[in-house]
Amino acid sequence: MPQNSAPVAREASSDPAAIPQGGRLVVPDVLRGFAIVAMLIAHAAPFIPNVPSAVHFLNSNFSAVASPLFALVMGMSAELVWRRGGKIGTTLLHQCLRGLFLVVLGVWMATWGSWVAVVLAYLGVLIIVGAPLLLARTPVVIGITILLFAISEPLLELARTWTWVYTAPAPVRDLMVWTFLGPQYRVVNLLPMFLIGAVLVRHGFRRDRLLWVLAVAAPLAFIARGLLEYFDIVRAQSGDYVDTLRDFGLVFVVYVCVVLAATVQRAGAKRFWGAVFTPLIACGQVALSLYLLHVGLIAAWNTSHGRPTENLWLGWAVIVPVMILVGWLWWRFVGTGPVEWVMGWLTGRPRKRTEQGVAVESIGLSTD
Repeated sequence: MPQNSAPVAREASSDPAAIPQGGRLVVPDVLRGFAIVAMLIAHAAPFIPNVPSAVHFLNSNFSAVASPLFALVMGMSAELVWRRGGKIGTTLLHQCLRGLFLVVLGVWMATWGSWVAVVLAYLGVLIIVGAPLLLARTPVVIGITILLFAISEPLLELARTWTWVYTAPAPVRDLMVWTFLGPQYRVVNLLPMFLIGAVLVRHGFRRDRLLWVLAVAAPLAFIARGLLEYFDIVRAQSGDYVDTLRDFGLVFVVYVCVVLAATVQRAGAKRFWGAVFTPLIACGQVALSLYLLHVGLIAAWNTSHGRPTENLWLGWAVIVPVMILVGWLWWRFVGTGPVEWVMGWLTGRPRKRTEQGVAVESIGLSTD
C-alpha cells in the first residue's frame, strides 16, 4: 500500500439505505440519533426513581445500548473517513486530534458534579486506537474483532489484579481506567463494536442473508443473557462475556430495525419512516452538543439539590423531550452544533452545511 495515500476505497453501497439527503448516509445518522436519545433517557432516569419495575427495565436497557451503539457508529464514521481518500498520515492526525478533543472534553465534564458516567474520554481513546486498524483488509479486521472478544474477559480479569495502577501517575492511571478498568465502559469492550461498524459499512446496509442472521441472533443473544441470570447459572459482571452478549443483542436489534425501516420500498412506508427518522437524524447531527448540554443541566441540578427521592417529571421532561426538541430546532434552523463546530475548527476541518442545514460531521467523525 502506498505510504502517501489512503487505502483503496471499498465500493460504496448502492442499497436504498445508503441513499441520503444532502450526501449523507441515512443508517449511521439514525443509529447515532438513537444512541444519543438512549443516553438522554438513561441519564434522566434518576429524576423518576419511583416507577414500576418495567420502566426500570426499559431504562436499564437504554443505558446498556447507548455506549456500544455509539462505538458501532463511530466505526462506521471512521470507515467513511477513509473512503474520502487523502494521505494516511493526515487522516490519522485528524482522527487523533478528534480523539484527544473528546478525551479533554470528557475529563473536564467529569468534574462538573453530575450523576452521569461521562463516556467521552473512552470514545476519544477508542477512535485513536481504532482508526488505524481500519487500514487492514476486511478479513483481518474481522479476525481482530474475534480475537478481541475472545480475550476480553480474561484480559479484564488480569487487569483487575494490577494494583499498581491505583498509585500510578494520573495520566497512566486514567489511560488504564479508560482502556481496561472503567466501571461502566472500557475500550477493550467498545473496540469490537467499533470494528464491526466499519465492516458493516464495507458490506453495505441492505436486506440480505447477513441482516436476517442478525435479526435471529440478536434477540436470542439478549434472551440468553436474561435466562442465564434468571436461573442463576451465571451473574454478569460489566465487561464479561455474558454482559457483552446483551450489548451485542441490543445493538443489533436496533441495527436490524433501522436497516429494515430505511430500505422499505412503498411510498407510504417511506414517508412514515422519514417522519420517524427526522428527530433522530437531527439529534444525531448535534449529538456532541446535546451531550454536553444535558450533562451540564444535570450537574447544575445535582450540585444544588442532589438526586431526587420523589419523581420529578419536569426534570425528566427537560432532559428527554425538551433536549430532543432543542436538537431538532438547532438542526433545522442553524445546522452545525456549537461543540461540533469547535471540534471542526480545532482539527482543521471546518464544518459544512447541507441544503437542509445538516452538519457534515457529527461527534467529530464524518459520515458523508
